[in-house]
Amino acid sequence: MEKFEHLEYGKIYHIYNRGINKGDVFFETKNYEYFMNLYAKHIDPVSDTYAWCLMKNHFHFLVRIKDETAKTPHQSFSNLFNAYTKAINKRYNRHSSLFQRPFKRKLVDNEAYLKNLILYIHNNPVNHGVCESALDYAWSSYLTCVSDKANNLKKAEVIDLFEDLENFKNLHKLNVNITDLEF
Repeated sequence: MEKFEHLEYGKIYHIYNRGINKGDVFFETKNYEYFMNLYAKHIDPVSDTYAWCLMKNHFHFLVRIKDETAKTPHQSFSNLFNAYTKAINKRYNRHSSLFQRPFKRKLVDNEAYLKNLILYIHNNPVNHGVCESALDYAWSSYLTCVSDKANNLKKAEVIDLFEDLENFKNLHKLNVNITDLEF
C-alpha cells in the first residue's frame, strides 16, 4: 500500500490526482470553472495557493496549509473532490468515482524543489503537447501570475521566488526535467 504524506499545518504540498482509469475529469469549459469555484469554497479557507493547473484528465495544486483552521485540510480536499464528482455524475448521468483514491500529496521541503514544481505545474500543458507555451493555456495559474488581476493566488510570493517577473517568464520558457521532481 502506498504511503501518503499527512497534511500538516504550515507545510507546503504538491497535491495532484487524475481521473479513475486515467479517464477525463473535465469535459467542457463549465467544468473547469465549476471546479475552481468549488476550490475557492473548500480549499481557500485552509490553504494558500502558489500554483495550479487543470488538465483534461488530471490536476496539480501547490499549496501551503494554513496554520490551524476549523476544518482539517484533508477533509476540505475530500469535500472538494466529492462535491465535484457528485455534480459531474448528475450532469453527465454517470455513476461512481471520478478521481483515483486517495489523492496524492508530496511535501515540498526545499526552495529549489518549490521553484521547479511551479515551473513544472505551469508547463504541464506544454509537456503534454496541448499548447506551445504556458502563456497559451487558460487553465493554470501562469496567466494569473503575469497579469494584474486581483485573486487569491500568492502571486507576489511566487514572483519573488524567481526574483522578478521577467526572470519568472524567461524560466518558464525553458524545459523542466520532470525526472528531477521525485514524483
